[in-house]
Amino acid sequence: MRVREQISKLIFAMKLPVDTLIARRKVTDYLLAWRVEDDKSAFLARAGYGPQTADNLLADLRAQLLPLEATLLERDEYGAKYEIRGKLTGPNGRSLRVVSIWMIEDTTGEAKFVTLYPDKK
Repeated sequence: MRVREQISKLIFAMKLPVDTLIARRKVTDYLLAWRVEDDKSAFLARAGYGPQTADNLLADLRAQLLPLEATLLERDEYGAKYEIRGKLTGPNGRSLRVVSIWMIEDTTGEAKFVTLYPDKK
């Protein structure tokens, strides 16, 4: 890891609140639904996630990723976006390396899950 990245992690790393919102529709209608562009369902299926295991994915995001250190990515007119990199172990026992994006909205102060994608590092 480069020195600049190490310093950035020390300055901008934090834990997100335990009551961070993870919208069920984000999981069922976005992550687990097949999409022509930017499909994530096939990637998540490798670990046994599918429409029938949406509750597992919701619980696993909260239990496996949310407790990890979040690093500030950017601030924009809506709030601060954070990245959490980690492993997500699915119902079939297979682990996926993922990057998850979270946000704390300026207007409400509410923390929420935005998306995830494969970690290619």
